[in-house]
Amino acid sequence: MTQTGFSSQQPSARLQLHPAYILHRRPYSNSSLLIECFTLSHGRFPAVAKGVNRGRSTTAGLLQPFHPLLIRWSGRGEVKSLHAQEAVAPPQELQGRLLYCGFYLNELLLRLLPREDPHEALFGSYGSTLTRLAQGDAVEPLLRCFEVELLAQLGFGLVLDRDAVDGAPLNPLQRYHYVIDQGPLPCDSADPAGLSGATLIGLEKGMFSDRVALTEARTLTRYVLRHYLGSRPLKSRELFRQELISSQ
Repeated sequence: MTQTGFSSQQPSARLQLHPAYILHRRPYSNSSLLIECFTLSHGRFPAVAKGVNRGRSTTAGLLQPFHPLLIRWSGRGEVKSLHAQEAVAPPQELQGRLLYCGFYLNELLLRLLPREDPHEALFGSYGSTLTRLAQGDAVEPLLRCFEVELLAQLGFGLVLDRDAVDGAPLNPLQRYHYVIDQGPLPCDSADPAGLSGATLIGLEKGMFSDRVALTEARTLTRYVLRHYLGSRPLKSRELFRQELISSQ
């Protein structure tokens, strides 16, 4: 059993079932759900779960975000039909701020991941990030590492080991401007928009020496993600901001 709850070898009776998470769900028709699936083998796609809200059906309770599942579906069109689902493990218990972090991960995948484009490494990273959030690991490093992995898997990987001028290794004492599609460019040490070379090197390794490094890493990943997300703001971030205001 892996950290995400999925076995590396499924029993023969489950050969037609595929590891999956539900990224989003909403009511559809009278008694069905329209769900957005993220699967190990087929990437992200929408599917209709027919009749799951009818009567005493318990299926709707399984089809929740952050719940490791095995699912089976069919269909050649854009929207599939869900036929079977099994729980692999209990859902990850995310509450308070952690719940919004989970929503944030899901929204990034929904906004950036092309449909039916499988990324096995990203699927594993997503599952382990949820597990570690639920276990109480530090939130900011987990989010930064997932963002870096997501960008890399999508072909937008950050350059964090060399400068964009001559490919020289980054100097931890130098400050840099990060230019999308190029990488870090050396800048004046007094430039407030610059990022520490130590921060960039640490981000590549998933290591953050202090709060300043975490803040700079967040500044960088938000800047790059904003470029690919476009002008439409993230709903999860806005919901979290509203929750903070209402709790004051």
